[in-house]
Amino acid sequence: MSTLRPTARTLQIACVTVAAALLATGCGRSADSAADNAPAKIGSGKAKGKLVMWSMGDPDKALQSLAKKFEQQNPDVKVQITAVPWDAAHDKLTTAIAAGNTPDMSLIGSTWMAEMAAMNGFQATPASFKPSVFFPGQWDTTKYKNTAYGVPFIADTSVIYYRTDITTKAGIKGAPADDWTGYLRDLKAIQTTAGKQNPKLRHATQLLTGFNSWLFWLPMVWQQGGDIYDAKTKKFTFDSPAVAKALQYWGGMFKDGLSPNDKTDSGQNFQSGLIGTVQQGASTGGNLHLNAPQLDSKWQTMPLPKGTQAAGLAGGSDLAVFKDAKNSDAAWKFVKFLTDPKNLAEYGDATGNLPAAVQSWSEGKLDQNPKMAAFEAQLKVTKAPPAITTWQQIADSIDTELEKLAYGKATVAEVQQTLQSKATSIGTGR
Repeated sequence: MSTLRPTARTLQIACVTVAAALLATGCGRSADSAADNAPAKIGSGKAKGKLVMWSMGDPDKALQSLAKKFEQQNPDVKVQITAVPWDAAHDKLTTAIAAGNTPDMSLIGSTWMAEMAAMNGFQATPASFKPSVFFPGQWDTTKYKNTAYGVPFIADTSVIYYRTDITTKAGIKGAPADDWTGYLRDLKAIQTTAGKQNPKLRHATQLLTGFNSWLFWLPMVWQQGGDIYDAKTKKFTFDSPAVAKALQYWGGMFKDGLSPNDKTDSGQNFQSGLIGTVQQGASTGGNLHLNAPQLDSKWQTMPLPKGTQAAGLAGGSDLAVFKDAKNSDAAWKFVKFLTDPKNLAEYGDATGNLPAAVQSWSEGKLDQNPKMAAFEAQLKVTKAPPAITTWQQIADSIDTELEKLAYGKATVAEVQQTLQSKATSIGTGR
């Protein structure tokens, strides 16, 4: 059985929220890109000239390799890729946009797209890029006010990892149940084996508390058929029954002792057998294979539990071309090259990152790995967070209130009321 390869760079599930969001101000560019949203155009012929790209994280050898291939196909172009640390990327990008001093293109954390598009930082995506090529949720991460301002590149979402050696001792045959009622029943069955059939086990699962916990909670709302924001009315809906149900599931797992409320490393706890299941992204599997290959036969993955429907969060990173690009034609041609399903499959095989193009999963080696099947299934039903410029502030408020719920310092009703009030006060920005 094939196993996950370790990732070349460990990206958080959204690849996005390592820096506090700076909301766009009126300085620099005009206030709203929606007034200038005509799709960019790509010229005929080969790319020419110098092309400058920013890439997030560590130097990316796989991306550099694809750039060399692009240069071979376009002899008159020279691609310069500069690596920008994730923790400095947000501020560097917003400063560059405001000053009109950007590179030609960049990798952009998906939840930054709306904010930076509202700064009039990006060119609208050319019509030659077809949404149907990509997973729907990933394409939606590029949109602001119903206009796409980039192209999906790295997809990311979370699935359930489960230790088969632990679940088997709990009497679970195969994967835990795929609906919330059954999944909670199975978590309780796992919990009853802690310290008994499973001597090392402490908790059935582990939910994240504090920073970025919204990443794992928001899909629970969608799974109940609801949402936290109505784009048509531009009103927040934290006071809805679907949000109440999602909060009940979240708070109940802490209240019933199924999850610890500390901030210990869930990946390490899963590897050590202290927890039986965990919801995480693809990098967790890569790290497991790298750090504990002896466990390869003792863990598997499954899609997130369903409520009235299946749903997950679309995270990852998109490619965007800046309004102030000096060589936008070459930039869009490079975006086209990088997101070609075959090239994107090559990139995914080399890095362990999830391709955002549907066809890439059959072009490369991902579909040969049974542990990746859950990710492909999940990507088909993912959704993007609200495309509003204040999203990071809303997300921070969700994190704060979920932590109160985890520690038993607030009730579901109190959390709902607080989130509805805070979100309404923050507003949607531009």
